Amino acid sequence: MRLLAISGSLRANSSNTSALEAMARLAPAGVKVVLFEGLAGLPHFNPDLDRSEASDSLPREVRELRREVGLSDGLLICSPEYAHGVAGSLKNALDWLVGSLEFPGKPVALINAAPRAVHSDAQLREILATMSACLIEEASVTAPIAGVGRNLGANEIVSDPDLSDRLGEALRAFIEAITIKNSEA
Repeated sequence: MRLLAISGSLRANSSNTSALEAMARLAPAGVKVVLFEGLAGLPHFNPDLDRSEASDSLPREVRELRREVGLSDGLLICSPEYAHGVAGSLKNALDWLVGSLEFPGKPVALINAAPRAVHSDAQLREILATMSACLIEEASVTAPIAGVGRNLGANEIVSDPDLSDRLGEALRAFIEAITIKNSEA
């Protein structure tokens, strides 16, 4: 099983990215969590470049994003909240996926690294529902990884029994939901 992890943060020491890196380390044998590293390179969304009859005009970075989504059994998304909203870099990536054939019906789990970030979580849920994602609620969790005086790296998250249990359980629930969905297809 292959899971694509998308961090909505472009920060070098992002707690959102660290949460996804920790989940990659917690993944059981047979499950590969791949961190998408092309978020910063995506061009601004332009619907003129996203016409189905002009697929050759689609930017290379967007084709790569769509390819990565298509190769994956599910998406793990962890993003910060900025000004009570979804991070612009993540929203841009999602806009590029709206017109894709790879995204609709894709299982998605939301990982919220900051318990106070409730606005972006609600917005992401609405956006993903509109995009026909298959949001796996039992795999979508909030874990206190980021906050004032708290910015944990992947090693610290994995070493923390509460956080590693919470993220590990979310990952197991996600894998189970995908396995069931795939067996029904």
